[in-house]
Amino acid sequence: MAMELRALLLLLLCFPGLQAQAPPAEERRREGGTLYVQCPYTDKTSGDQWKRWCRLKDERCYDLWASTTYPSQIPDRFTIKDHPTAKIVSVTMTDLKAEDSGTYACESSYSPLKRISLNVFKEELQWELDTLQVQCPYSTTWCRREGQTECRVMASTESRSTRSNSKAAHDRTSLMYDRLNTLTVTMRRLQAQDTGTYWCALSSGRTRVMEVVLSVFKRTQQYTAKESGNISVQCQYKNTDYGAVSKAWCKEEAGTSCEILVTTSSGLSGNQRTSQDGRVRIQDDTQQGIVTITMEQLQAQDSGVYWCALHESSGLSRMEEVTLEVSEALSDTEGSSQATPLGNSPTPSSNVNTFILLSVVLSILLILALITSAALCVRLQKLLERTGNQGAEDTYDNSEGTAQLGSTERRESSKDDSKGLKHNNLDLQSQPSSEGPLYCNIEPSQAHRKPQGENVEYAVIAFNQLPRNDAG
Repeated sequence: MAMELRALLLLLLCFPGLQAQAPPAEERRREGGTLYVQCPYTDKTSGDQWKRWCRLKDERCYDLWASTTYPSQIPDRFTIKDHPTAKIVSVTMTDLKAEDSGTYACESSYSPLKRISLNVFKEELQWELDTLQVQCPYSTTWCRREGQTECRVMASTESRSTRSNSKAAHDRTSLMYDRLNTLTVTMRRLQAQDTGTYWCALSSGRTRVMEVVLSVFKRTQQYTAKESGNISVQCQYKNTDYGAVSKAWCKEEAGTSCEILVTTSSGLSGNQRTSQDGRVRIQDDTQQGIVTITMEQLQAQDSGVYWCALHESSGLSRMEEVTLEVSEALSDTEGSSQATPLGNSPTPSSNVNTFILLSVVLSILLILALITSAALCVRLQKLLERTGNQGAEDTYDNSEGTAQLGSTERRESSKDDSKGLKHNNLDLQSQPSSEGPLYCNIEPSQAHRKPQGENVEYAVIAFNQLPRNDAG
């Protein structure tokens, strides 16, 4: 086996023309992309010889004017350069188009250096219910790629194409030739399951002319509600295309089936209908292209996936997908304030943390209250002691105070500590007076009055008359 490989390699090196028998290298690019190819050559391929980049068709290489001999005639999208030192010819193709798909070759003085099988695919991004149109030059067949080799025919000019309203993709596809003999492929009412790889082909899909990668996306909406609540859903459509088509509201079941709950009608009752249980209403505004669905008195089992859909004899075609989640309402004993979204209930660890935090806060408040009470008690005690001392001093000063009424004074006092009664006798000798003895009670005015049994001070003042001076 090793000897055979060495012999084959030796033949390729000695006879470069045999390289043309090698299968072409596969290159796949998106439209707008760039292809860069390097074509090596041997010493026997003189660097003075011209090099070119051509397209093969029916085993013939048609010149694209991408040549080192006429560099001024190279298209803007093509670049070809010869690197004699490295013995490499490099080719660059920019801004690739789907029609650039095909087989290409590097040649040196009509000796093939390398072959490339280029596949430039067209990428199409569409929404459900949109319409796809593709122009396929030199094609007769539209097929869907399945597996590595099979391409299932969707429509072909070799057989009569149908334009029925069938839900099947091949029955929603039509072909038409224009004046330039270009085939136009039309796919209507696209659905997500139409996503895939398609070919513009010849001979019933055996020969690829152009590849189209189609991606169809669903329009989606999401709603959340509580039990016994209501929701209103609106779905838009092109009224020019589907205004006359009946609409439906259905709930998705296992697989791709959808159970119809309510449909519109073009009869005498108008485009508003109500479900059998009276909880679902549908209304179609064909002027604005809007379908409105209202669901009332929701229940937990209403959660699920719904469709706004076209309702035809062939089946349902989804317009939009609506996801609804209905959460259970709390019982009256729990109180409305305890309502929380499902899955967001507090955990036991969070309750423990909350209890610890409250305990710390209450402890701090209690300590502050005790400190404040102690400070107030100390302050009040000091205030009472100060007030008592001041009152005693005032009483003593008042009891000891006397009036100087004459030149001589005699004072006698006696105190009975057990009764708290004080007697002050004052014998004042003064100028003679015709009046008799003067009695008065003296009560300290500055001392605080006490209840019955308080200390009372009495003073007896007697004036002794001196002998009259007859002469006076």
